[in-house]
Amino acid sequence: MSDFYKTLKGVSQGIYKEKMSKFIAFAEPVSSAEDAKGVVKTYQNKYHDARHVCWAYMIGTARNEYLSSDNGEPSGTAGKPILGQINSFGLTNVVIVVIRYFGGIKLGTSGLIGAYREAARLAIEAGEILECHEQAQFTFQFPYLAMNAVMSLLKKTDTRIVEQQFDNVCRMTVECDADAMPALQSRLSDIDGVTAAQ
Repeated sequence: MSDFYKTLKGVSQGIYKEKMSKFIAFAEPVSSAEDAKGVVKTYQNKYHDARHVCWAYMIGTARNEYLSSDNGEPSGTAGKPILGQINSFGLTNVVIVVIRYFGGIKLGTSGLIGAYREAARLAIEAGEILECHEQAQFTFQFPYLAMNAVMSLLKKTDTRIVEQQFDNVCRMTVECDADAMPALQSRLSDIDGVTAAQ
């Protein structure tokens, strides 16, 4: 499994027209299936007058969490081609929603597949693809006296503090590149009193 993955930097849009039908595609970065479903709901509410709001998403660096919906189109003619474009570009942590306004002329199975695929492709190409490094988090605790040693180590590494609580026993959650985490954990455990949080 790679520690790198590709996703989109922000929201992008593509519009495709075929035989009077209009396909408006939106591609957005998301961090979870819940996020993706929330995005879908937003577009369903915003374009409630559209005939179909079809979508697909892919989550995780392993790219093994995904779902798609034809939303009333013939089975396999909308969600699958949208997901196919996410796969073609090797993206993850992304959702694509394609809104269809029916133009009165039926497109047939192959026409629908082509239209949804093309709309999704245009939305992806309109955006900026980012290569990201998979992140990992670690929560640990340490006595207040070890504060200087902990902070000094974190300053020397490419680590982001996500959460911190300072008391007699301090608690901290840090985030860094996943492949750098074992070394960071090892160096932290060399500091007196540092233990993984329960």
